[in-house]
Amino acid sequence: MTSTTAAHPSAQTAGVAYAGGAYLLWGFLPLYFVLLAPTGPWEVVAWRVVLSLVFCSLLLTVTRGWTTLFAIVRQPRLLGWTALAGLLIYVNWQVFLIGTLSGHVVETSLGYFINPIATIILGVVVLKERIRPLQWAAVGIATLAVVVIVVAYRAFPWIALTLAASFGIYGLIKKQIGPAVDAVSGLTLESFWLVPIAAVQLIIVAVTPPGITLGAHGWPHALLLGLAGVVTAVPLLLFAAGTRRVNLAVVGMLQFIAPIMQFLIGVLVLREPMPPERWAGFVIVWVAIGVFIADLVLAYRRSRGPLSTRDRTVSHR
Repeated sequence: MTSTTAAHPSAQTAGVAYAGGAYLLWGFLPLYFVLLAPTGPWEVVAWRVVLSLVFCSLLLTVTRGWTTLFAIVRQPRLLGWTALAGLLIYVNWQVFLIGTLSGHVVETSLGYFINPIATIILGVVVLKERIRPLQWAAVGIATLAVVVIVVAYRAFPWIALTLAASFGIYGLIKKQIGPAVDAVSGLTLESFWLVPIAAVQLIIVAVTPPGITLGAHGWPHALLLGLAGVVTAVPLLLFAAGTRRVNLAVVGMLQFIAPIMQFLIGVLVLREPMPPERWAGFVIVWVAIGVFIADLVLAYRRSRGPLSTRDRTVSHR
């Protein structure tokens, strides 16, 4: 479908800025969560769920989006999809926090490096899509990277693979829902379904020493933790705004901003160990990503080739 909005260079530029901003914010997330110490991963995710719901409710009020939300609520099929999406994003958030706050930021970055490859596999297995030879090559190289990490580094990258799988399936569900659920309504419902889980986690944290940390470590810590809902929602909204304005090939390349930043934070800032065996695995993953990006560029050029010069400024979404 031709997007008239994206026909103008200014719209393309805005789309890149929105999507790039989303990935930049996601790239900085490990530093934000590390600053929340001594709050543990279970409490952080619980507050993230609750405060995301609060923040999204405020957004719906300001933007008068409750009518749209109630229209979604009246459709059981969409409600079921949002519940499943909520469970998957919960797994993603929880594993990401466990990895980040236990000194495994580098492994979380590996998960998001692998994520595009996982998406290709899901497309083949679930949607019965046919993929191009270079995509098969990227899948094979990424699989080799995981084998190298398991055998040479002698550690199964469960954090990375769980992140890649959960976010990949989450994206697949978002594709099934399509434009029927907007970003704010979707995150509101996903957070709503997770409130009982968050409540149980907060109860368990409260009765387990040292207990709830919110308000126990001064106002700066409380303010940082209180921003968890904003930190969660803003990148998702920027991402939604960006993907409406630029084509998927651009988004496909921009998505590597976040794992690159997370990798650099893990190695250069948090000083996580990178023995030669681990470097070997990452280098192979980066080769797979190079093949993946090359395939994106070639496919994009082929799709744009027959178009006129004027039409080439138009984004198809």
